[in-house]
Amino acid sequence: MRVLIVKTSSMGDVLHTLPSLTDAQKCFPDIQFDWVVEEGFSQIPGWHSAVDRVIPVAIRRWRKSWFHTETRKERAAFIAQLQERHYDAVIDAQGLIKSAFLITRKANGVKHGQDRHSAREPLASWFYDVKHSIPKNQHAVERTRELFALSLGYPKPEQKGDYAIARHFLNTHSKDNASYVVFLHATTRDEKHWPEQHWRELISQLANTGLTIKLPWGAPHEHERAIRLAKGFQHVEVLPKLSLNDVAKVLAEAKAVVSVDTGLSHLTAALDRPNITLYGPTDPGLIGGYGENQVQICANDKNLLSVQASSVKDELERFI
Repeated sequence: MRVLIVKTSSMGDVLHTLPSLTDAQKCFPDIQFDWVVEEGFSQIPGWHSAVDRVIPVAIRRWRKSWFHTETRKERAAFIAQLQERHYDAVIDAQGLIKSAFLITRKANGVKHGQDRHSAREPLASWFYDVKHSIPKNQHAVERTRELFALSLGYPKPEQKGDYAIARHFLNTHSKDNASYVVFLHATTRDEKHWPEQHWRELISQLANTGLTIKLPWGAPHEHERAIRLAKGFQHVEVLPKLSLNDVAKVLAEAKAVVSVDTGLSHLTAALDRPNITLYGPTDPGLIGGYGENQVQICANDKNLLSVQASSVKDELERFI
């Protein structure tokens, strides 16, 4: 059986799809998935053993110059690759008009997706051959697991979902001897940031634990923040700029992680690492960390300034 997945972004949403592949693989050991995903996240699907082919798409980049000659050539090449195979099922797990119109409707195979009462954008359901009702009052992982089960015709497993990607990093995985923690301090929205003074207080409180604190970063302003956080501390390491795959290796070997609400926090959960995530304006109930040893600290007033370093350290001590 060959199935096409349309789940292009964001990082957290892509990661939240992985347990559905594990469910399907257990029911159909020979199943193979092709996956359409935004080029920036194209490394992720290949970490799962059930994925045969990753088809990168660049809608985010293309929309900046949609009618440019090079963009049109790239789009044509993408459609040609998309239509090379006929699929036993096409599962649109995105639920958006844009992806349904530009991608799902052009794929070869019976198209499955959420009905208009379930999809994030109800009009997206117009492009599906088979529409499934998926209750909204459950975590995003569970909603996607249910969509896959209904689309492929197997009962949704009752046990907790398994991302099944930690094993991809087993060659370098040394969690039993891990001597460091990772602080994921970077996120896209200002209101999701934990104040730098709080990060530095937590760093100070861990000075005598014998643990190194590693600070990854992506953009230049995040690098500058990491340098400020590390200043004056011998037990803090500002990492070089890393690929997503290399960041995953660092997270997979960590004793524990402290993070704000960011895609890398979901990656930590997918790698089965203990993670304390700090939530301000976001309600983590339906889209928060999913997995074992995922601790959520929510600011009562949705202002992360109120979350004290000592509270985070108390939670972290459970794992270090």
